[in-house]
Amino acid sequence: MKKVLIITPNWPPVSCPDLHRVRTSLSFFQEFGWEPLILKVNPDEQEGVKDEILVQTVPENTKTWQSGYLKKSWTSWLKINSIGWRSFFHLAKLGSEIIVREKPDLVFFSTTMFPLMSLGRYWHFKHNVPYVLDFQDPWVNDYYSHSSYSQVPGGEKKYRTSQQIAKVLESFSLRKVSHVISVSPKYPKVLLERYPWLSEEQFTVLPFGAPQKDFELLPSFNIKQTIFDPNDGKRHWVYVGRGGTDMAFSLRSLFFAIASEREKNPENWQSVKLHFIGTSYAPKKLAVKTVEPIAQEFGIEDLVEEYPHRVPYFQALQILVNSDAILLIGSDDASYTASKLYPCILAKKPIFAVFHQQSSVISILRNCEAGQVVTFTSNDKKEELLPAITNQLNWLLSIDKGYQPQTKWKAFEPYTAREMARQLCHIFNNLL
Repeated sequence: MKKVLIITPNWPPVSCPDLHRVRTSLSFFQEFGWEPLILKVNPDEQEGVKDEILVQTVPENTKTWQSGYLKKSWTSWLKINSIGWRSFFHLAKLGSEIIVREKPDLVFFSTTMFPLMSLGRYWHFKHNVPYVLDFQDPWVNDYYSHSSYSQVPGGEKKYRTSQQIAKVLESFSLRKVSHVISVSPKYPKVLLERYPWLSEEQFTVLPFGAPQKDFELLPSFNIKQTIFDPNDGKRHWVYVGRGGTDMAFSLRSLFFAIASEREKNPENWQSVKLHFIGTSYAPKKLAVKTVEPIAQEFGIEDLVEEYPHRVPYFQALQILVNSDAILLIGSDDASYTASKLYPCILAKKPIFAVFHQQSSVISILRNCEAGQVVTFTSNDKKEELLPAITNQLNWLLSIDKGYQPQTKWKAFEPYTAREMARQLCHIFNNLL
């Protein structure tokens, strides 16, 4: 049995998207000849939503180590609040101890705390152990440098400083990397152009796996979500996931079409409610609504309810299951791949997606016949999408409550957590 040391600071009960690949694949590692060793950080030190049920999904025999960290009271005067930075040297030391004692065959970084990836090169130098990096998002991100939006997350100064640091550490980390995994086909192209010492053979595009086991367990948890009452006779359409300025075009196109249709046939919309849940990454008290203001622009604020704070993972799944339809809102960034796609398909509800035509979401939905899609390009105007979106809205209004799409589950098998774990372990085997 080969061993892989997995660096994933977020760990149950933390309810965090970057944990998804590791958590859903974990129970399949040994089936494919690998023993996972988990190096994490104290969950109590991490911001965000906690879901105690997530702990029950981790195999009992999983070996885990928890690193120390610097207290916020010691680092706040330097404006260093990230647990990634505060635990950096503790992880470096503990990781070295684990490598010496357990002798893992390789190290796998699966986190969006990107600076921690530089530890891969440190351990490669010190212990001659190969390392693999998992790019779930772009590390160096010039989206806001080229977009028309004036508001930058964290402020312009912080954004520019973080990007300068990212450029240095990304180059440092990728110099000796054995393999890079990416959720988006765009990231490898960018990195190959940026770093001439890398080759195409060092990249694999591997989306997150669909969490089938989570949906199998869901009924046994008897979760009661409080966002809406599924038995109140209304049609509840839901979107669960982040918002942001890059999704404004999709939202405006959707709300513009709804406003146009309601003006023509107001009676069709009397029972419809649109719920947008978890649109902000900020803590509950600081979360700002970004969807309802757009709804107000088009006069449909009475139809739209936004809950910007995040909800626990399994409560989010229950919301999908209780809904009458699921909305998928896409970014104007062509490389955006929605990790929330697979839970939406597994919820077995009608899906309506508005996405950039280059997104991988489009092909997956169409191959599995799991939902309806309207696509756009970077040059489109919302008025140009009106006929296509109107057709899909009328379809959603026409279907009966309880409708289930005739999803091609055979076509869906390549996207399951087990298959993604098999491919991941296959990459590990090839490196050795």
